[in-house]
Formats: sequence, structure tokens, C-alpha cells
Amino acid sequence: MTVQDSAGARRPGVRRILILGAAGRDFHNFNVGFREDASSRVVAFTAAQIPNIDGRRYPPQLAGPLYPEGIPIHPESDMERLILEQRIDEAIFAYSDVSHEHVMHLAARAFAAGAGFRLMGPSETMLQARVPVVSVCAVRTGAGKSQTTRKVARLLVENGLRVVVVRHPMPYGDLVAQREQRFATLEDLDRSHCTIEEREEYEPHIARGTVVYAGVDYEQILRDAERECDVLVWDGGNNDLPFYSPSLEIVVLDPHRAGHELTYWPGEANFRRAGVLVINKLDQAPAGGLETVRRNIRNFNPSAVVVEARSPITVDDPAAIKGRRVLAIEDGPTVTHGGMSYGAATIAAREHGAAELVDPRPFAVGSIAETFRQYPHIGALLPAIGYGEAQVADLAETIRRTCADAILIGTPVDLRRIITFDRPAVRATYELEEVGPQRLSQVLSRFWTRQSDSRQT
Repeated sequence: MTVQDSAGARRPGVRRILILGAAGRDFHNFNVGFREDASSRVVAFTAAQIPNIDGRRYPPQLAGPLYPEGIPIHPESDMERLILEQRIDEAIFAYSDVSHEHVMHLAARAFAAGAGFRLMGPSETMLQARVPVVSVCAVRTGAGKSQTTRKVARLLVENGLRVVVVRHPMPYGDLVAQREQRFATLEDLDRSHCTIEEREEYEPHIARGTVVYAGVDYEQILRDAERECDVLVWDGGNNDLPFYSPSLEIVVLDPHRAGHELTYWPGEANFRRAGVLVINKLDQAPAGGLETVRRNIRNFNPSAVVVEARSPITVDDPAAIKGRRVLAIEDGPTVTHGGMSYGAATIAAREHGAAELVDPRPFAVGSIAETFRQYPHIGALLPAIGYGEAQVADLAETIRRTCADAILIGTPVDLRRIITFDRPAVRATYELEEVGPQRLSQVLSRFWTRQSDSRQT
């Protein structure tokens, strides 16, 4: 068989590949699986979940010499057309936080259009580090990964170890400029024009003195990051698998979405692989949800160490919201594709006596109004969506128009550094607090003892 590759030349026997992604896992899978593989040609990427990431190209500077023109990125809705017009042999699914049903619907669409369908596994995609790797992942986005990662990093530092955090990719801007990013100060975030979504993940680590790496080329990132640490902490995104082979695999479960640990991709894979399972939000979770999660652990990963925890919420000025009409601003991914209809700000507003949660939907403009249309389950709260300057402007205008007396910010990043508020704005923050007999400090102490013993032998 002879086919035509993405650069226009005809080559015998070359498999034509379409990678279905969301500007993260898809690029990594290409880099480690296809960039130097002359027997395949990645004809295109498709994009989902994240706004404004299609219509670009994966640049030739990152794609390598086999792709002198780079690789186009199309919306996922073009999948069937691309399979037919580009004679695609195989579609590879490469993004996260979707139901098993969603994955198989895409498989059916690919099959109906005449292509194969595949998932790339850990042996193909996980890179080997020269230092121990502790990964923190989850079964769903919004389970409490961020505060767990922060606690893990702090405990390792308290044990006298040099720690670097490598964050799952969020390359929504200039891909060449974002090939490898190192953030040590808040000014580094400003210089890189980070989005709200990026700041939410990077800023809390930086505020605690931890260096964060992120970007596009995760092998290059790994080789630089491991030179300045004793332990590398992988800070997962959504519910994706780690890009680096973990020495210790910690996975967070959310009893508010009990059962999702068996029905979402690739969260179920994380759940079954984990050496340590953290059941979070015990102080807020329904009893039935807790029992479901505990039963699923007993049935499907009984050898895992189970750490039970809560994430108590602290408001920096409770008096500013008591008795007032409050606009609750929540973490965007958690309440959009994460499926949650409330978050830390909503809970804190109720706990601290807000007179009313103001519904921002009648006041939403531009891309924020479109977000509400796309995710109709979102109730009387505002998702902090800001994937670019235009979207941040839409978010700020929606806030300005909403008839609230006070703003309660429940996002990991302090939005007051990004948006100017015209009325009182306070923050709801949260940290992980273990409540059961197993503690992360014990888990990490045992882990490091094993690592030290193995190095000595």
C-alpha cells in the first residue's frame, strides 16, 4: 500500500494517524510515540474541552524533521471528515476526564468512518526519571488533587529533601514559547502571560517556595527538573495518568461523585493502579457516597493504603459575606467538564450566613454565556474561566454586571491579582487534613526509607 504523508510526499506502508486530544496528553503521546517514527504519520490533531485551541498548528520546531510544516489542529467535530478525506488508518484517543461511554462513542464514530481506534498505554507513554517520582492524580477533576499535592510537597521538604513539582500540561498559548517552562516566582507567571487556569495550578506551589515546571516537551522538562531535586512530584491534571513512571502513586477519590472511580476514563485506571488512595471531603460527603467509595476500594484495589481526609474551608473575612447577596466564583474545570454543581465558595457562603447566592447566568456575556450554554448543570455560581485575555475580560464584565453585594472567590488562585473588583471580594481557601489512622507523613516516610535502602544496596 502507498499513502500520502502530511508533508505531501508519498511513502509506502506508512500508517496515517489522527490524535484526538485537548492540548496536553495528545502532544505528549505524539512526542514519545510518533515524533521520530518514520513508519507512521500523524496527519492531524483534534481538540475538545478547552476553548480556542483548535485552528492552530503543532509547530515544526516541536514536531521534528519528519513534520517540516507542523501538524494542523482541528475541532473534534471534524473527526469523520478527516478520517475520510485524509485516509486515516487509526484514531488515537488522548485526553481525560470523560465517561467510558464518551470514549466508546468516539470509537464507534471512528469505526463507522472506516478507521481503527486505540488508547496508548503506560509502557508507551511514561518516561523513566533518574530520581524518585511521587505522582498525585485523581479519579475526577476537582477531587482535591491540588491540596493533596501541596501537602505531599510540604511533607517531603520538611524531611530535608529538595522537591520540584512538574505539572500536567496546560499549553494554551504559544506552543514554541511554552516548550519548557520553569516558574519560581509570581513574576515568572506574569512574564509568561499565564491564564487563570495555569495560575490556579502553579501559584499555590510557588507561594510555598516550590519550583514548578510545565510545558509541552516533557522529556526535556524531566531532564532539567530532575537535576535540581531529590524527589520529583508529578502534579496531575484532570484525572489523567502520570507522564513519568511513578515510584509512589497517590490517587484522590471524591465521595461526592461516588462510583465515578469505575466509570470515568482514565480515572478508573488511576484507581486500580494506586498504591495510596486518598478519600477526600469527608466533612462534606454524603454517607452513602463514602460507603460506595470504601466498598469499591475493598472490591477493586484492596491492597492500597487508604488515607481519609477532609478539606476544611477558610474564609479570610467572613463578615464581608454574612447577610449579603454573594456571587460565588468556583474553579472552572471542576464545575464544567468536572460535572460539579458547587465548590468551595458555594459551601463557604452557606456556612457563613450569606443571605443569597446570586445567579450570574442572566448577566453573563460572551464566552462566559457560552460556557453556561455548554454546561447547563451549572447553577448559581460563576466558573472562573479565563483561557485567554478575551475570556478574562468576559469574566470581569460578567462579574461587574452581576447584582451582588460581595464576591466570594473559591479558586486556587487569588483572582484579585488578575481582576479589579468594584465591591468587597474575599477568598475561600482549603488545605488537606487527614482524619483517619493512616497519614501521608507516614506513607512518605516509609516510601523514602525504601528509596534510601534500595540506593544503598
